[in-house]
Amino acid sequence: MTKIPYRASALWLACVLQMAGWPLEAGAQGLRPATPSATRAAPRSADYIVAVVNSEPITNNEVRARMDRLEKQFAQQGQALPPRGEFARQVLDRLISEKAQLQLARDTGLRIDTAMIDQAEQNVARQNQVDVAELRRRLAAEGLAPAQFREELRNQLLLQRLRDRELESRVKVSDLDIDQYLREQQASNEASAQELNLGHILVAVPEGASEARVAELRARAQRAHDRVRAGEDFATVAREFSDVPGAAQSGGLVGLRPADRYPPLFLQAVENVPQGGLAPIVRSGAGFHVLKVAERRKSAGVSSTVVQTHARHILLRPGAQLSESAAIQRLADFKRRVEAKQADFAQLAREFSQDASARNGGDLGWANPGLFVPEFEEALSTLSPGQIADPVISRFGVHLVQLLERREATLTQREQRDMVRNLVREKKLEEAYALWAQEVRGRAYVDLREPPQ
Repeated sequence: MTKIPYRASALWLACVLQMAGWPLEAGAQGLRPATPSATRAAPRSADYIVAVVNSEPITNNEVRARMDRLEKQFAQQGQALPPRGEFARQVLDRLISEKAQLQLARDTGLRIDTAMIDQAEQNVARQNQVDVAELRRRLAAEGLAPAQFREELRNQLLLQRLRDRELESRVKVSDLDIDQYLREQQASNEASAQELNLGHILVAVPEGASEARVAELRARAQRAHDRVRAGEDFATVAREFSDVPGAAQSGGLVGLRPADRYPPLFLQAVENVPQGGLAPIVRSGAGFHVLKVAERRKSAGVSSTVVQTHARHILLRPGAQLSESAAIQRLADFKRRVEAKQADFAQLAREFSQDASARNGGDLGWANPGLFVPEFEEALSTLSPGQIADPVISRFGVHLVQLLERREATLTQREQRDMVRNLVREKKLEEAYALWAQEVRGRAYVDLREPPQ
């Protein structure tokens, strides 16, 4: 199998999660609740066009739908929103950029078939620890129909494929780049070298609330704090007390992230709180916050030890004689036969795999994390030794992947530098993407109409 540096899943996850509201850059630090819809300026009753990109319109409803999803994501993660007018302009700008890129992808013949959308939907469900049916139910409850969700997945996968094609040749990493990265790592302060997963309960305080109302809400936050301190399950308390959207699903957990991505107010509150500990109640412009340190660990920098995987695979490359769907069906049949002990995986690989590893029975040898493309890595991460994943689609074709074994290994100095090379390359890819996106936007005809509301 062709081995390429893994992009630390940044672009992949951004594409898959962006349609669910991946945050824009936050504005000034500090916390403020999303403005209730009842207090906003009354929107028009009818939809209208806010911009035209080449010949395709972007409507006010499209902008508002994206803003609504982003607002929920911001609130759940405790991040500040920009002023509403600026926020609307940022969202519209992102939609214009996406529209221009999608048009370029289609004009150059890129396509995403149903099988790849199916796999992406299953990946999103697995990341949320639910099945596809439950994922669709939750999305529908938030006003996102399954057909619309799948269409947005198609668009994000199409954008990812376009970016891969356009950016791969633009990024080069030198030894000087690696040396500079290592120097920066050594100079980084302790705060930026940590990752935190905080449990967060927000008891929101409305603007202009009376002193009596504020006292009542503080008492409510104190009850939540006392119950957690007494040993009650944080998720249970969060579901009952928290005003953060999505708290019922997340159990109040924000998720593991670099410490410098939290508001300074939160970092100050938990600075001396051990893992599993509870901080004193914090007051912000949004209300009262109950914070628990669910996990605290060093950032994943360049480690001297890693968990290596030993895997093998069968690769089929779709083309004129073999559609992607047919390749998936053939590999699914191979899986069934191997699991039923009616066929030998290595022999099938030697006979059918269209990869250089075929002569070795599909054996890929021992591999460090991040050596394979994201879809392949994702499949491996779900397997126990001996298990075979369902067919996996990547840019190289369709794979049948079997994990043989795992082990912990100490990296040589050269291997550590290779991992740094991948990290630096990922950073450069993100920078190259920003420039390329501006180029694509600059080549498009953009007609800005009335501003979104």
